[in-house]
Amino acid sequence: MSINKVILVGNVGKDPEIRHLDSGVAVATFTLATSETYTAKNGDKVTSTEWHNIVLWRGLADVAEKYVKKGRQLYIEGRIRTRSYEDKEGQKKYVTEIYGDVMKLLGNRDQQSAPHAEQASRAEFKPPVAEEPDFQGTGDDDLPF
Repeated sequence: MSINKVILVGNVGKDPEIRHLDSGVAVATFTLATSETYTAKNGDKVTSTEWHNIVLWRGLADVAEKYVKKGRQLYIEGRIRTRSYEDKEGQKKYVTEIYGDVMKLLGNRDQQSAPHAEQASRAEFKPPVAEEPDFQGTGDDDLPF
């Protein structure tokens, strides 16, 4: 078994670029910055930032087009994909991208102009899940095994 799962919380580095394929499918691409801060041996605070290439498809791309702007804080859940291409000089290049399956808009109410965007984006791409049984119990501590 193998798992390819990424969870990121970060800030959008540029407004999404939206394309529509010949089939009409929307694709949004943008960068997301994640940062960590630590204290170096000399006592200085050091911040390290990683930049991630985000790709959103269909309904998530539509939500990104409407509500995602540079600086916006996002939660992205998805998969890592690496693709290759040849540049103008014929050199093989590689690009690593995060294909988002779930996106949540984060931040305060002033920053969040779309209160229902998270629900719309998640509903678009989360596969239906069978209702899980309620295991809260009946009050007694007997275990079923």
